[in-house]
Amino acid sequence: MDRLDNTIRPYAWGSPTAIPQLLGVEPTGEPQAEMWMGAHPGAPSRTERGTLVEVIDADPEKELGPAAVARFGPRLPFLLKILAAGAPLSLQVHPDLEQAKEGYADEERRGIPADAPHRNYKDANHKPELICALTEFDGLCGFRPPLEAAGLLDDLGVDSLKPYVDLLHAHPEDAALREVLTAILTADPEEMSRTVAEAAAACTRLGGAYAPYADIAHHYPGDPGVIAAMLLNYVRLQPGEALYLGAGVPHAYLDGLGVEIMANSDNVLRCGLTPKHVDVPELLRIVCFRPSDPGVLRPEASPDGEEVYETPIDEFRLSRYVLPEAGTAHDLTRPTPQILLCTAGTVRAGEHDLTPGRSVFVPAGEKAEVSGTGTLFRATVVA
Repeated sequence: MDRLDNTIRPYAWGSPTAIPQLLGVEPTGEPQAEMWMGAHPGAPSRTERGTLVEVIDADPEKELGPAAVARFGPRLPFLLKILAAGAPLSLQVHPDLEQAKEGYADEERRGIPADAPHRNYKDANHKPELICALTEFDGLCGFRPPLEAAGLLDDLGVDSLKPYVDLLHAHPEDAALREVLTAILTADPEEMSRTVAEAAAACTRLGGAYAPYADIAHHYPGDPGVIAAMLLNYVRLQPGEALYLGAGVPHAYLDGLGVEIMANSDNVLRCGLTPKHVDVPELLRIVCFRPSDPGVLRPEASPDGEEVYETPIDEFRLSRYVLPEAGTAHDLTRPTPQILLCTAGTVRAGEHDLTPGRSVFVPAGEKAEVSGTGTLFRATVVA
């Protein structure tokens, strides 16, 4: 079992206080957005045996187990994070596996450099993800019913939004949503900036259900993503609740601290709330325009105390243990690789004492006994 030393990414939208508070350290004054746990080459966790990439590369079958290697290849198929949003993230969507393979192959054929700002596909993998709230956590997830979105926009009383309101009354619903999002993202930038400013002022005046969009507009003045965000479901997670984000589902995290797990990919297509490249034609190819409920997940408890967040994805499996008594031991040994993350209290994992924000990597099949009083998240795969 290897104690992990993890990198914190200082993205501009990160909270300057949430991760330091979890770790029990003094803030630096800079944003601290994500702490990465895993073997992503961009910021692999470090162990006494080297980086987790080096550890796994040295003997993939020993570290990951034969079944995981046979199914996912000689690499850890998931990335675990603590995510701390102090400002809204970009409105975004992820491709499915076939779309990712096609998009990556196409950009490779066209010779687009991997670090080019207009490159969409950094790899040939999909990027389903799950976010589990540690605090109240606000986000946007999936399209509202078009008539509901039309009512939200209409009540702002902004004349330049009326064409979008009319389009949202058309049928079928997916075609209406596609046409409206296309119109928003291809509108004249100066006209859209004025529309966003008027809408933001109305959101501030109305408050209530409009308050999240006023805050989004404060961070991204004039951005068409402010209007696009109003097409989506707003959701507030309570601690312990989660959202699963599958392929094609537009989403954005707005505020809060959570544990996030995803397939090991960097593929993101942005819809707005960002100064980065927005590839509208490719985005429209990827987005699923079917209205959907956000589908808030609550863990399903098993007799041994494990609470599992069920998803349709095999590259990752997230669960948690809420340990009420220091004297009770739980055997978490599995034939697949694991990362164990403490988020509250003190948990003993093998020879390691874990306090909030501390984690260990457990190779496949290695004895993993935990005890203590606290909350422990377990990340592994289905193989």
